Amino acid sequence: MNVSQDIKNLLRQGVATAWPICLGYFPLGLALGVLAQKAGIPWWAVAMMSILVYAGSAQFICIAMLSAGASPPAIILTTFFINLRHVLMSSALAVHLQGVSRRFLALFSYGITDESFAANMTRFREGGWDRRRALVVNHLANSVWILATVFGTLIGQFVPHGAMGIDYALTGMFLGLLAFQLKGRIHILTGLLAAALSVGWHLMIPGNSYIVGASMSAATAGYLLKRRRQEGR
Repeated sequence: MNVSQDIKNLLRQGVATAWPICLGYFPLGLALGVLAQKAGIPWWAVAMMSILVYAGSAQFICIAMLSAGASPPAIILTTFFINLRHVLMSSALAVHLQGVSRRFLALFSYGITDESFAANMTRFREGGWDRRRALVVNHLANSVWILATVFGTLIGQFVPHGAMGIDYALTGMFLGLLAFQLKGRIHILTGLLAAALSVGWHLMIPGNSYIVGASMSAATAGYLLKRRRQEGR
């Protein structure tokens, strides 16, 4: 197989994996852009936010906090804690990226999101997947997200606030991602534990620490349950 054909196959497989993410990102990005426009944020600022932050949940929360008049330190700290989950996702992906140069890792890590992580991890587990195809998934989704958020800002003035379920877009996306990850009893138990811990944590401890705390606690418990089950065989 020549180099040109190899590149075509690489791109074709990457696009085939990324297109469902892109289909989800476009309406979600539009929703973010519309909300940003309603909050008085110009399109160029939304573009810079999508390029530099590239984290849908953090961007939605940032816009909500800006609308509520939150201080910059509060917004930065909240975004930091929300995005700590990327440490967990990167750690899981690192198993499949051993021996890769730091330059490639820097480029790859920039494009990691909940959706690209889920898609790439599924492909890695199935086999026949490599870092280059995973990189295509990351950055194709990234490009669509940036374009969608900017476009949403530009058309936001023509969309009534709260129309078409825009406020529910992010919640719906994460529920869809969760459903695809529930592949066994341990996964379901881990999800239920994470939900219970996050609610209890949020009620007892103010702030957004419950997001990271509940996720890490439930993931650890799920890992221990799976390990105990494997040892018992």
